[in-house]
Amino acid sequence: MTHIPHGQTSDLTLPSFQESLAQYLSRKNFSYDHDKWLFIPDFYTEYRYILGTKGEKPLITIGINPSTAAPESLDNTLKSVERIAANNGFDSFIMFNVYAQRATDPKNMESEFNEALHIENMSAFEYVLSLSEKPSVWAAWGTNIKRQPYLMHCLADMIKIGMAHKTQWFTCGARSRIGKHPHHPLYLSKNSRLDHFDPLKYLSSLQ
Repeated sequence: MTHIPHGQTSDLTLPSFQESLAQYLSRKNFSYDHDKWLFIPDFYTEYRYILGTKGEKPLITIGINPSTAAPESLDNTLKSVERIAANNGFDSFIMFNVYAQRATDPKNMESEFNEALHIENMSAFEYVLSLSEKPSVWAAWGTNIKRQPYLMHCLADMIKIGMAHKTQWFTCGARSRIGKHPHHPLYLSKNSRLDHFDPLKYLSSLQ
């Protein structure tokens, strides 16, 4: 399954994250196990804030942008995230992204930064971090962080929010030779171990 954006996200009617969260919490009928899955918005659309499983100790994984995954229908990247989270002692995982627009190929991401979408994505990130007393975040965005100029701006905001929540940051797998970007989850062994990561040092090295 592929997902090519139908247009600019600025053309969408964009509910706030809080409105989407309220809809998820109040909906009675789901096509998936609501007790297991955290999915916001709670339907497949042109953007996604959160997809993951519920637990007491989630591993929050940050990619570039969402693809086609949905509850009960994980793509290979999310299957890898799920396996590595379990192998590193986490009882659940949450997939998050630097930018919320869906696109199977990051080359198809919009070139124009949608600040409104970013603001709601950061609101979603605040919510995700609030689910843990000491959140654990896996930096897993790969080299595509350089795909669009606005992605580093988005990431800088995420790191700032993470620091305010006393977040523990990790990477997994070898970092890229050029830029030392965190490894993408795909093709990592399920036995791969998390390593501590300094996001401020990483940001500073790219400036």
